[in-house]
Amino acid sequence: MSSPLKMQGKRVLVTGSGTGLGREIAVEFARQGADVVLHYSSTKEGALTARDEIQAMGRRCEMFQADFAKVEEAVSLGDRAIAFLGGIDCLINNSGICLNKPFGEVKPEWFDLLFNVNVRAQFFLTQRVTKEMIAHGGGAVVNISSIHGLSGAPEHALYAATKGAINAYTRALAVEIAHQGVRVNAIAPGWVTVENYSKALPGFNEEDARKVAAEKVPLGRSGEKSEIAKLAVFLCSEDAGYIIGQTIVADGGTTSLMSLISDFRAKSTATFGKGYIPGL
Repeated sequence: MSSPLKMQGKRVLVTGSGTGLGREIAVEFARQGADVVLHYSSTKEGALTARDEIQAMGRRCEMFQADFAKVEEAVSLGDRAIAFLGGIDCLINNSGICLNKPFGEVKPEWFDLLFNVNVRAQFFLTQRVTKEMIAHGGGAVVNISSIHGLSGAPEHALYAATKGAINAYTRALAVEIAHQGVRVNAIAPGWVTVENYSKALPGFNEEDARKVAAEKVPLGRSGEKSEIAKLAVFLCSEDAGYIIGQTIVADGGTTSLMSLISDFRAKSTATFGKGYIPGL
């Protein structure tokens, strides 16, 4: 007997779902029975193919454009998604942009852009959607954060600040509206290879990436988009009904590894405890 679909009949809005993680999350929700609204900011080709794929499953699906640098467009996206779906049961806040620059070179306009897209638009879209959720019996919100919000990397102070803000407001919002039937959590992915790597990293290729991940990530590999997508579905499902206000880290052990350990696979030659622990 086949297992029941976790999201059967659910109505889902996934932001930033034309490429990368967002696209995979949207398609996974559809695989699990949900009707889906896709969002894209500029290039729509990925959203078009995702819409075709989801509609081929027999699910309702539509795509809407919104520039998250403008908060009114983010709120309008919520209005359009609610109108199309007849309500929203799950909101996946995936849309975001990244920037790496030395701290001393960050410009105020870059600061404003990253906070507008990554935090402000998401915050007020969530405000709009959770009002609808509360009025109609509840729902679930999953904010896609990053391990950059939990640990430091050079030239990422601005990006990390936006992800840290997401983690913080996730906790506070979760405890504010849990009693009204809306669960709020976040996911902090580690290294998951997406299309943007090829744009951002000169000479990037999958084979070299696999070699680096094998050396740097305790699990020995980078993450798969499908793993984050399935985690998002889980957090929106009844199986996660008692999880409130958490940022779930999915990083293959990256943030758990102490940075002072140079080779975590090799047996240590140190003898801490020698002289006062018997047998050493």
